[in-house]
Amino acid sequence: METVDRKKHWENIYQTKQLTEVSWFQPTPQTSLDLIGGFNLPLSAKIIDIGGGDSLLVDHLLDVGYQNITVLDISEAAIVRAKKRLGERADAIQWIVSDASQFSTSEKYDLWHDRAAFHFLTTPDEIESYLKTARQSIKPAGALIIGTFSEQGPKKCSGLDIKQYSEESITHLFAPGFEKIKCFTLDHKTPFDTVQNFIFCTFRRI
Repeated sequence: METVDRKKHWENIYQTKQLTEVSWFQPTPQTSLDLIGGFNLPLSAKIIDIGGGDSLLVDHLLDVGYQNITVLDISEAAIVRAKKRLGERADAIQWIVSDASQFSTSEKYDLWHDRAAFHFLTTPDEIESYLKTARQSIKPAGALIIGTFSEQGPKKCSGLDIKQYSEESITHLFAPGFEKIKCFTLDHKTPFDTVQNFIFCTFRRI
């Protein structure tokens, strides 16, 4: 799917569905919070959430006390909704509207988090662009957390084709520049009582 069509697709999703009407909704993103907390970062650490949309992760990170959070999403509508929900607290967040495969920045992050965005990049060029930006934007010894659909997960999501990953395939992709810490699979129960199998991996920038 072309980038312009993908953006229109996601704008439509966020303009027509409520927070609890999308499959990736989590009232408490416990897995992500546990993985982020496991890195014992200072509260001043620079954290970016790729494809964060109007996820509640940013709310929980603010509650913990993190002071330097960036949320990136392809959908402006998603970010507008998140800002409205957070109210005055939204001013503490840096918001970026961008396709993850076209994002570039001069910032250097201590932690890069991506739950359920990376698997929507399905062409070699998109994937390589994402990897290049991650390598350039994460500080030496910085952390990367990625959660994607596993080989036992869905083959489509929200009407779009996705790319499934195994521990071996995702480790191979990130190997240039990153050292794997651990990978594990888990089932995410959607608001519609269906189950999606994810693989989560954590990496250290080298």
